[in-house]
Amino acid sequence: MLTDRASGILLHPTSLPGALGAGDFGPDAYKFVDWLVSAGQTYWQVLPLGEIGPGNSPYMSSSAFAGNILLIDLAELSHQGWLSSDDLIPHPDFQPDRVNFTLLRPFRVERLRRAAKKFFAGSHDNMHRKYTEFCLTENEWLADYALFMAIAERENWREWSLWPKELAHRNAQALRRMENTCAEDIGFWKFCQWCFARQWSNLRLYASEHGVKIIGDVPIFVAYHSADVWAHQELFELDENGRPLVVAGVPPDYFCETGQLWGNPLYRWDIHEQTGYAWWIARLRHALQLADLVRIDHFRGFAAYWQVAADAPNAIHGKWMPGPGEKLFEAFEKAFPYLPIIAEDLGLITQDVVELRDKFNLPGMRILQFAFAEGEGNHFLPHHYVPNTIAYTGTHDNDTILGWWNSNSEREKAFALHYLGTDGHEIHRDLMRAISKSVASLVIFPLQDVLGLSGDHRMNFPSRPTGNWEWRFSWDQIQPNHTQTLANLSSQTGRKG
Repeated sequence: MLTDRASGILLHPTSLPGALGAGDFGPDAYKFVDWLVSAGQTYWQVLPLGEIGPGNSPYMSSSAFAGNILLIDLAELSHQGWLSSDDLIPHPDFQPDRVNFTLLRPFRVERLRRAAKKFFAGSHDNMHRKYTEFCLTENEWLADYALFMAIAERENWREWSLWPKELAHRNAQALRRMENTCAEDIGFWKFCQWCFARQWSNLRLYASEHGVKIIGDVPIFVAYHSADVWAHQELFELDENGRPLVVAGVPPDYFCETGQLWGNPLYRWDIHEQTGYAWWIARLRHALQLADLVRIDHFRGFAAYWQVAADAPNAIHGKWMPGPGEKLFEAFEKAFPYLPIIAEDLGLITQDVVELRDKFNLPGMRILQFAFAEGEGNHFLPHHYVPNTIAYTGTHDNDTILGWWNSNSEREKAFALHYLGTDGHEIHRDLMRAISKSVASLVIFPLQDVLGLSGDHRMNFPSRPTGNWEWRFSWDQIQPNHTQTLANLSSQTGRKG
């Protein structure tokens, strides 16, 4: 349960400035923490920090445990002596305002491979000892992940069910052979995860020392082509060939009239229950090593989830299936002293979802952009908020405030202006002020809204397969008035860090 009033900023690390094609855990991340402090903010909310998947989505990772190696600060590896200064020369086609993932991934992976070779060729110093300790501590997931990635690369990234049968079905002798054959590649993937964990831990410690807490993000589902599904096939709804029988999605909604067909394999919740939800407990424990609070995406799927046939063209003709409900969260309560979980309770929310959220005192979410379509009774209007709530002007799935406003109907605009008591001249600040003055314990603003940016700066457009997750800001976009206005707002509404 949230009790203290505070505010924060939603920004994924890839959106940070930086010369090497995307934001990472380098100096600009530390500068961003400093800026949060100067702007009176207490929280930094990020998107999932795992490897990106199809469409460059951080919600379709190759592992529920591994970090995104593209976030590793290459300059720090150079400082360690594992890269040269020439390795830090940017690609000429990198852009400061967008991430070009087609260029970014080969550029960074090539340099990570150089760093790994230099590291393993070096003397057995203190860093080697720390690397070995990391591998031992994280072995429960790291060994399967590194082997999965090594095999996947050799198989040209084909889905794992298309690998040779003895590998797809994890024949022990075949896996041992691959461990020997791919020893160098396995070492590379472990090295990358060690670098990710080491750098993020240092950044998180810096944030904590400056009074900034991290809000992480845990997708409810995992990607089919992932180490988790391959290594734990019994936990997912798969056929005898390892192919999904049914997949996840959501029915038609605000974002898409044909629903959203995510394609993630669904859980065999009865098998999870038999294990005492061990995989989920390990997953949450790992997530809480990376963040102070974690937002669980699509929380309603724990009450009931939308099941779609694996060969369906869209998500229209699915059906609701019961989730694990209270049993999973009771297992969490036994495993953790308290549950620092945020319930992403958006979409079609039924009474059972509300009851599950409230039984475990989990804060829900309110999105102000959703508030002006249905009159005074709308759940998302600030006068309906309760303290144990996180209020947002919008999320990564929404347009920016200015983009939303410029595409809104005249009826909604008129109601919003009346409700907010404004002329709309600075509508982004009007919406920020409205949720800041509410009783919600925590308010979060996407950085785009703080800066008053247009819809061209949107992070994600649900159901659109390409062009997402690319937005970046530059420091010259943040003017002193942005910082001071935000600090004043937090101070005036009792939220200043």
